[in-house]
Amino acid sequence: MGNSHRVLLTGANGFIAQHILSQLIDEGYSVRAVVRSQSKVDLLKKSFDKYVDTPLLDFAVVPDITAAGAFDAALESDPPFDIVLHTASPFILRPAKSSDYLDPAIKGTTEVLQGITRVAPSVKRVVVTSSFAAIYNMGGNPISDPPKICTSEDWNEVTLEEALATENPILTYPASKKFAEKAAWDFVKENNVNFELSTVNPPGVYGPIFDPSQIAKPEDLNQSTGLIYNALLRPDLKSSDPVPPTFLYLYVDVRDVARAHILAATVPEAAGKRWFTVAGELSNQQMANYLREALPERSDVIPIGEPDKASWKPEGWYGASAPEVEKVLGLKYRSAEETIKDLAPQLVEIGKRALVSPWL
Repeated sequence: MGNSHRVLLTGANGFIAQHILSQLIDEGYSVRAVVRSQSKVDLLKKSFDKYVDTPLLDFAVVPDITAAGAFDAALESDPPFDIVLHTASPFILRPAKSSDYLDPAIKGTTEVLQGITRVAPSVKRVVVTSSFAAIYNMGGNPISDPPKICTSEDWNEVTLEEALATENPILTYPASKKFAEKAAWDFVKENNVNFELSTVNPPGVYGPIFDPSQIAKPEDLNQSTGLIYNALLRPDLKSSDPVPPTFLYLYVDVRDVARAHILAATVPEAAGKRWFTVAGELSNQQMANYLREALPERSDVIPIGEPDKASWKPEGWYGASAPEVEKVLGLKYRSAEETIKDLAPQLVEIGKRALVSPWL
């Protein structure tokens, strides 16, 4: 089915973005997928082979999203773009200078918006992938009395000075998300733009990988999926090992985050707002329980922990409230059980690739 929208999707090879791309194409949107290298184009072409050489999908390579004019060529299109979904941003949870995060995140975002203003005045709606990390400072104390209830009105309080003074990824990564999102809202405020802006701010994003055949080995998993594998499915674990404590209880399914981007781009009332897509709470113990149910053949590896304490969390730990996502966008959330059980067999498959030596 055809659809008159023409969409530019940046960071198109990302965990969330591949689901966005799939849903857009399924709905008949014509999409230009932007990635950083030709090798990433080749991977996407494999995953989306039935749409290559159709009007529904074409590609652009932008090697450095922070370079001046980086997106100008990619933004030129006939028919012209009316929607831009900007998902590209660094996500590496390892010690790094803040500038490794801040510059690409902030400049990448403002560069897209400047490019749109310069060469794509036809664009009517821009959606930027932000994060719960822009809403709440996860480097702080999670416990308070009464417990903090996070909403889309909240902003992570971390300052630029604090972010630049540390290499601790628990501070630098959230700072990059906060300041990239702030930069987008400021850009719209300070410039005479033709487009409306909205952002999507998910917490822990879990669920199936769009095309698991792209993942050569567990080390190549995206951050949040890699955390599940390493904590609960690594081959050297034993069922008697402890389930690691939960760092982030708030979760959402990757397919629902993808859907939220499309709704944020197309629902008239979605403009000018932050969409805090939080489906509920999910502890590492709950994940372990679901993985054990889904993968009985891995019962000697997946930690048992304390199965009946799955919904326990420390008293005073923060929560979240964002009913407007369901009310205004009409998004229906998947259950945590579906999220983890749809991912489970993929992790087993990818885990097996770790055991095969590269020269076999």
